[in-house]
Amino acid sequence: MPRLFEVDRHRALKLLQAGLPISEISLRMNVKRTMIFRLRQRLYETDTVSDRPRSGRPRCTTQRQDRNLVRNHNMNNRFLSASASSRQTRGRNNQLISANTVRRRLSTSGQHARRPYIGPILIQRHRHQRTLWAQEHDA
Repeated sequence: MPRLFEVDRHRALKLLQAGLPISEISLRMNVKRTMIFRLRQRLYETDTVSDRPRSGRPRCTTQRQDRNLVRNHNMNNRFLSASASSRQTRGRNNQLISANTVRRRLSTSGQHARRPYIGPILIQRHRHQRTLWAQEHDA
C-alpha cells in the first residue's frame, strides 16, 4: 500500500469536494477506500491532512548539514575515511557525529567507500607483455 504524498492528499480531498464517491477516488489513486475515508475523517477532526509525528530517534544532523557533508567529500577529499570525516563534522547541539552516520549520509547520496589505487601504473604495452608472460607460463 503506497503512502500518499501531501499533493495527492489534497488532490483526493478536491475530488471528494467535487462529489466523487470514495470508491472512485480510491481506484483513481490506487489506494484502499479506508485510506480515503480516514483522510476525510482526519481533515474533519484536525483541520489538516499533514503527517502526524512519528516515534523514533531524532536525526543528529539537519538536511543542510547532510548536504554540506556530501559536498565536502566531493570537493575536498573523496578518499577521506568516514571516521576522519566524523571527527571534523559537528551535528546538532554542536556534538560530533559518528562514523556510521557519515557512511549512511554518503550512502544515501549514492557515494560509497573509496580508496586510492595503490599499485603499478600499467600502460598498454605493459598489459600486453603481462598477458604474453601469463600465456607462456600457463600450466
